[in-house]
Amino acid sequence: MTDPLGQDIRALRKARGLTLQELADAVGRSVGWLSQIERGQTAPSIPDLGRIAEAVGVTISFFFRSASRSAEERGVIQRAADRMAIGSLASGLAEELLSPSLGGSFEIIQSTFAPGASGASPGGKDREDGGVVVQGSLTLTIGSFTTQLQTGDSFQFAGQPYAWANPADTPAVVIWVISPPVY
Repeated sequence: MTDPLGQDIRALRKARGLTLQELADAVGRSVGWLSQIERGQTAPSIPDLGRIAEAVGVTISFFFRSASRSAEERGVIQRAADRMAIGSLASGLAEELLSPSLGGSFEIIQSTFAPGASGASPGGKDREDGGVVVQGSLTLTIGSFTTQLQTGDSFQFAGQPYAWANPADTPAVVIWVISPPVY
């Protein structure tokens, strides 16, 4: 198996709408160097990786989430102990990246929505979202359509802005699939 570091950097760069030149400029390196990193031909130093992480909005630990696993597992298997938390329930939404790498055409996220929390996303014309509520209930608005989802209900939509709210007094947990990856 290939080390997912370069794939993750490329996926994060693209998800943030950055060109190779823009990210290279942000970390003070050349486009050629960054391209070699993304293609797995070389590895960045820890300080460079820290600058990349900052530029794409993740912590440096994100890139080491499966470093202790065998080469065969990296980028293919995501162990529960290696999941990376993104956000916190204090902000209303805590997420864990379930995908073993961001190099594929989709990502899997476990989203936990705090009681009473709400939020919105502009979506994207080339983006597709889907998921299943595994605990609690969630109000989901897709475009101008609003529905209440319960445990076991699932959804799928593409190219639409959406909003969510957890009207209950218990957390709601949703396994979310997004294509292309946004983290």
